[in-house]
Amino acid sequence: MSGSSRFLLCAFTFLLSAFTFTSCSFNANLQGKGEAYLQGEWRQDSVPMQKKLTEYSLYNISFSCDSFYMQINSFSKVNNGDSKCTASGHWTEYVKGGYQQHGDTLHMRGQFCNANYSLKDEGGCFRSGIYEETFTVKKNNDSLISLTGSSVISIDLHLKRRTACTQKPL
Repeated sequence: MSGSSRFLLCAFTFLLSAFTFTSCSFNANLQGKGEAYLQGEWRQDSVPMQKKLTEYSLYNISFSCDSFYMQINSFSKVNNGDSKCTASGHWTEYVKGGYQQHGDTLHMRGQFCNANYSLKDEGGCFRSGIYEETFTVKKNNDSLISLTGSSVISIDLHLKRRTACTQKPL
């Protein structure tokens, strides 16, 4: 092997080694920290003109690190068909998932699930599968935030209990 070939082989090996060790890093084995101001349990107590609306939903959301757990309490004064699920005019759905915030935009993505947060089978009452919503967040003060998404009515959440993020292993 000639000197220039040996030099090129050594240079190539060096560059490959440098690229391998600097371009890759191990992912942390812990969940992300999420947003500090969101950590805790939040509840929507009412919606504007609630008594005049034919349908509305109230939200309870818990943020834990970069995860969320949501309870959606829906109310309807109209008969939505012959469904045993909505006949009482009140029903509850549950969602668990993760969130990310960039600027004033909060992106929440998760799965509809059962009350114990186990994954929900398709074909039962209410929605199943993927939940995905993007909200604009307005932080009114330390204990009140407003989420504006695809619905006309914003979700005004009051802080019920502050928690700290305790990252869990993935």
